[in-house]
Parts: sequence; C-alpha cells; structure tokens
Amino acid sequence: MSIRGYIKWLWLAAEGLRGRIFLQAAVGVVHVAVSLMYVWTCKQLIDIATSRIEGNIYLFIVAMVGCIITQILLSTYVSRMEVESELDMKNRLRHRLFSHMMDSRWASGAKMHTGDVMNRIWEDVDNIANTVCVVVPQTAVTCIQFIAAVTFLAILDYRLAMVVVLILPTFILLSRVYARRIRTYTKEIRDIDSRVQAHIQENMHHRTLVSSMEYTPCVVEDLQTMQADLREKVMRRTDFTLLSRKMMQLGFSAGYLSAFVWGAFRLQAGAGYGMMTAFMQLAGQVQRPIMELSRQLPSFIHVTTAVDRLAELYDMPLEERGAVRLDGELGVRVENVTFAYKEGENVLENFSYDFAAGRMTAILGHTGAGKSTLLRLILGLIDPQQGRALIYNSEREESLSSRTRCNLGYVPQGNSLMSGTIRSNLLLGNPSATDEQMCKALHTAVADFVFDLPLGLDTPCSESGMGLSEGQAQRIAIARALLRDRSVMLMDEPTAALDTATEALLLQRLSSYASGRTMIIVTHHPSAAELCDAVVRVE
Repeated sequence: MSIRGYIKWLWLAAEGLRGRIFLQAAVGVVHVAVSLMYVWTCKQLIDIATSRIEGNIYLFIVAMVGCIITQILLSTYVSRMEVESELDMKNRLRHRLFSHMMDSRWASGAKMHTGDVMNRIWEDVDNIANTVCVVVPQTAVTCIQFIAAVTFLAILDYRLAMVVVLILPTFILLSRVYARRIRTYTKEIRDIDSRVQAHIQENMHHRTLVSSMEYTPCVVEDLQTMQADLREKVMRRTDFTLLSRKMMQLGFSAGYLSAFVWGAFRLQAGAGYGMMTAFMQLAGQVQRPIMELSRQLPSFIHVTTAVDRLAELYDMPLEERGAVRLDGELGVRVENVTFAYKEGENVLENFSYDFAAGRMTAILGHTGAGKSTLLRLILGLIDPQQGRALIYNSEREESLSSRTRCNLGYVPQGNSLMSGTIRSNLLLGNPSATDEQMCKALHTAVADFVFDLPLGLDTPCSESGMGLSEGQAQRIAIARALLRDRSVMLMDEPTAALDTATEALLLQRLSSYASGRTMIIVTHHPSAAELCDAVVRVE
C-alpha cells in the first residue's frame, strides 16, 4: 500500500472523530504559543531585574505564573481528550471489524485462525487508535513547535538559528534508514505474536484432547520456542532503535552545545542575561520537537503494518444482504454439483439429489465424503464450483445463498451452546419464545432433563456448554433449532452423543414434528437412517 493509501485508510477509520482530533491539535498549538510566551516573559523579567530595560517586574511575574497555570490546564485537557478519543476509536473500529467479520463469507473467514483474527482486532486496533488519536495530533503540534521556536530564535539571532537547524538533514537521513529496518522488524514481530496467541488459544480450547494424548509437554515446548523467537526479534528491534536514537541524540546535543557556546560568547560581548536565558530555552524547544519526532517515528512505522493486517479483514467479501422467504412446503434440489476446498481435490463431484418437501432424509457416507460440505452448500455458506443448488416450493425456485438461509433451521455438529443460560441459548432460535414454547421444543428434543435441574431454564452454561454432558448439550441445540420453526431443518450428526434408546425416541418425535417440513439429517448411524423416509449416500 502506498503512503497515500495509508493516509486515506486512516482518514476513513477516523470518521466521526476528526473534529475532536483537530481540536486536540488546536489546543496543542495554543499550548506551544503559551510556552513561547513564557520564554519571552522570562527574558523580559531578567532584563528588567538586571536593569537592561525598564518595566514592572511584578506584572511579568504574574504573567509567568499565568503561563505556567495555563500550560498545566491545557496539557491536562489534551491528555483527557486523547484518552477519550483513543477509547472511542478502539470501540468503533472493533465494532466495524466484528460486524464485517460476522457478515463476511464463511469461506473467507475459515482460512484464518481465530487467534490471528483476535490478535488483529485487539493489538492492531490498539496501535491504529493510539497513532491516529495521540501520535498524529502530537506530531502536528511538535512540527508547529519546531517552526515557531526556530522563528523566535531567528528573530533573536539568525546565525544561531542556522546552526541549530543544520542538524535536520542528519535527522532526515537517519530516519529513512531507521524506518526501513524497523518496518521489517515490526512485521516479523507481529506475525510471530499472532502465532503465539493462536497457539495458546487453540491448545486451551482443546486442552482435554491435548492432556488425554499426553501431548502437553510438546505444546508447552512449542510455545517456548515461539516465544524465544519473538524475544530475539524484539530485542533486535530494540537494540537497533536504541542505537538510532543515541545517534540522533548525539546530533541534537551538538546543536544544543552550539547554542550554549554561542550564548556564552554573546554574553561576553555584552548581551543581556535575558538573551542568554532565551537562547537556552529556545534551543531546548528546537531540540525537543526533533527528539519527539524520533520517538514518534516508530508509531508511524508500526501503524502501516497494522493497517495492512486489518485491511486483509476488511477485504473479505460480504454475504449477500436481504432475505428471500418462500411460503408453503419447501424442497431442496442439488444438480450436478462439484466442490473442492483445494484445487484438484473434489469433495463433491457431479452430485445430484432432490430432497423432497415434507420428507425426512438421511445422508450417509464415510468421513470426508462431503456430508457436512453438502449442508454448507444448502446453508449458502459456500457456492458450488459447478452445477447449482436450489430451494423451491410449488410456485418457484431460488438459488441457495445467504439470502435463502431464512428458510432453514440448523443443528451444528458437536456441542454448540454459548455462554449464558439454557434459556438464553433457546432464545437464540426465537427471541420471543414463551416458556410454554420452550418446554414443548425441549420435550420434542428429548431434553426434559432440563426441568429436573435446580434452576431449570435458568441453569448457567459456560463456554461450549460446559457443565452439561455432550448428549444434553446436543439435545438443547436441537430444541433451539426447533424453536426457529423453519420449513427446512438441517441436522449434522444430531444423535452422535446419544444412546440407542434416546436416539430412537428423538427421531420418532422429530418424525412427528416434521409433518409438512423437510428434514435433512447427516448421520453415521445406519439405525438412525432406518427411521427416515429416504436415504442418500455421499461417496
């Protein structure tokens, strides 16, 4: 991305906060003006005290106190505004990113590890918000401070101003070299940091599996290796940064020393102590902005990496918006569908089947045959690379997509409960469902055990339904889908964690529920398939 592209991206990201950021910069400029007023007041006060000029010494003392108090108030106000703006921008960016990710095509998001996505949404957003809301206005103020201080210095002695400004070419040259190296280091560090976070998140999520396989020492060692690599990269960047800054400081010190020596000679030649004091204060105000710019430079380098990483998330294509609702009994037809996740490795090849309206159909097949892929096609999460997939009623047909998803109910494979309570999980299916409706759905799903729990529907569920057995969580998920009350119901291994008797009872009740509805059930159990109206094999 070009420099112009980065600026445009950050400008759009700051939408709604630009006025506040400009106000921060404006207040910072006023602070600079007051600080220069303080320098002039000090010079006048010393000249009056040493009888070089006449004036009311008490008036200038009051003016100095006023400048100090004003600077304190302005800096406090700016600091509070920086925190407020940065916080608001973080919240807005994360909201936009989260919304975009949730609305993006499933195939796009599935390519990225959730740990990497979380690292980008958290760390990179922090970086961008700090740069836009804090560093950018500070940099603008710093540049104005430098120009104003050099101008003031030139008014007092243009030769001294030229000496101090001579360090600028050195600063610019060092900055260009510094920027290239730091950008490379930063990208490497951010990539490793994402891998570390993804590694921790993945293994914490699968800690039961890792422990049961006695693989814990290996994953811990892998983390240690990645962290050692991360440490090496961070320290390498730190060493380079420190060396660069010390070289810059050496140049700045030379400029400051020049001002000091020049002021000493001027003092010897008869210049007033006020002029000497002004020289020293202005030299500091010239040097300080350049030092600030050297400290702020890494932020601009880091933010380019952050923008690149977030732009990848924003570039994910969105699903089609809108809903296409079909009335009456619905069927699903797949015609000559071919799909592959990797080129040359077809999961489905020329597959055709008509899931007739009002029938319960079982999908059988070995692991990896494409059963779950077929459900994703029907859900509109992925598109067939050849052929077509349709949903239809007696009057019309529509291509399956995110827009036709409103006609479907879905039970995912495994434990799919979310943190909250049993009630809150059920309400995901139908936010306006009554207790009576929830009880009926639970009964149909053979989940009457809920009523025997001490808190009933208000029993807490931790992440992924922890606290419930796999079979219990599965039946609650089925009840949630039943509450959605759609014409087509998709179920991915809904009985995998159930015993034979419970499975038979569940399918019997689902058969009664399915009157007028189309049910498509992926299963490995031939016994479950026998209870369905039709069976299709995916090879």
